[in-house]
Amino acid sequence: MTTSVDIPVAPAGTRKLSGNLGVGEIVFMVVAAAAPLTVIGGATPIGILIGNGAGYPLNFVICAAILLFFSSGLSAMSRTVPKPGAFFTYIGYGLGRPMGVGAAWLALLCYTTVQVAVYGYLGFAINLDLSSLGVPEVPWWIYSLLMIAVVGFLGYRDIQLSAKVLAVFLILEVGVTLALSIAVMVRGGAEGLSLTPFTPSAWMSGSPGVGMMLAMAGFIGFESTAIFRDEAKDPDKTIPRATFAAVLVIGILYSFASWALIMAWGPNGVVDAAAEDAGGMLLNTAMMYIGPVGGVITQSLLLTSLFACVLSFHNILTRYQHAMGNVRLLPHRMGAVHPKYGSPSNSSLVQTATAAVTLMFFMIIGWDPVMQIFTWLAGISTIAIVLLMALTSVAVIVHFARSGSGSASVWTTKIAPIVSTVGLTAVAILIVVYFPALVGGGWDLAIALLVTVPIALIIGYVQATRIRRTDPAVYENIIDSIS
Repeated sequence: MTTSVDIPVAPAGTRKLSGNLGVGEIVFMVVAAAAPLTVIGGATPIGILIGNGAGYPLNFVICAAILLFFSSGLSAMSRTVPKPGAFFTYIGYGLGRPMGVGAAWLALLCYTTVQVAVYGYLGFAINLDLSSLGVPEVPWWIYSLLMIAVVGFLGYRDIQLSAKVLAVFLILEVGVTLALSIAVMVRGGAEGLSLTPFTPSAWMSGSPGVGMMLAMAGFIGFESTAIFRDEAKDPDKTIPRATFAAVLVIGILYSFASWALIMAWGPNGVVDAAAEDAGGMLLNTAMMYIGPVGGVITQSLLLTSLFACVLSFHNILTRYQHAMGNVRLLPHRMGAVHPKYGSPSNSSLVQTATAAVTLMFFMIIGWDPVMQIFTWLAGISTIAIVLLMALTSVAVIVHFARSGSGSASVWTTKIAPIVSTVGLTAVAILIVVYFPALVGGGWDLAIALLVTVPIALIIGYVQATRIRRTDPAVYENIIDSIS
């Protein structure tokens, strides 16, 4: 792929996204991407079963603490670089342009895999629910493709429309999650209320590495606040506030709701309940504590939670592709902006097609929508995002060591990024060590899936190195342009 400085560019204003998103709207989209009801109803029972049992909620606390340290260093660096943006921007400024471009490709891998993972689960869940209501059963992928089309329609239009749709879905699913959790508290659970799930001994039981992996997956998307920088009002204040708010909201909500789920069955009985019916555990809990109507509402909102998740990731992906298209890391047309909607419309169309083709490929080779497409791809996405954040933390440390802290505190320029680097590295090691347990196929399968992560990083690194050789002027400005 050749990049040249003499390629005509579009008229001013036609390739820049615009909007007026506030802190609340950005947090809505980010938390919707985290899919609260999906995490509590889907990942949490699995984390309890094959992770660390009754100690699973402590994973969310640990992850949130690490990410708050991470966000402190990130916010400090954002005030000292020319054009703060997504993670690859910080990595490019701190660790060099080739690593920054490699990180951009790693981000594409992360969000593409998690989006396709959720599309697979969503198609399966819709088919299962409709067939239980007497609707003739059809192949699950038909519903997945239908959802891809709906998401593509919304993603093609302006970001405010997506934000409003996500806000409605998020309010509903958070509402039912809190209602169920409070009902468990009021009734005292199965064995009485206790803080057992937050004790170190409970956390160390079972396979804490699997538990940590699934919990960290629940935070994927929080970092996307920076992607909406061009569409935010007063981004220098809005983006850092939205980032901290997203981590706190996700961490507190998940810790509380997963604790309530365990209290509903009791620390001594929750693993058996998950083993009996992990997929239906949330529904069974809702039927017990808020009645049949509450159970039906919960099941319905689980589907809207999955839909909100893929819509959020679609918006994130299209903006990554838009930024990369503007500097020829991807085809230049992907950097175009719709004249009416102000959206990355070409990027949205490409992403819609990419999701459909990728999903159909896995369907054709016979992957199961839940145990393989959802579980395996979510695992790849989790290790990719943890590596991306670890590299960003290192970039923050290097940046301030090289340029000085200026008016920033030692806490934000040294202590916080060092703590987050250590924490994220430990999480990455845990994920790799326990990855075979997640995919259930031994190290051969685990390595075959995990190798996609360094491959993505290498592709970007090689691409940047080639640009440095063929177009030095473009290379010098590539990180500023892509942010």
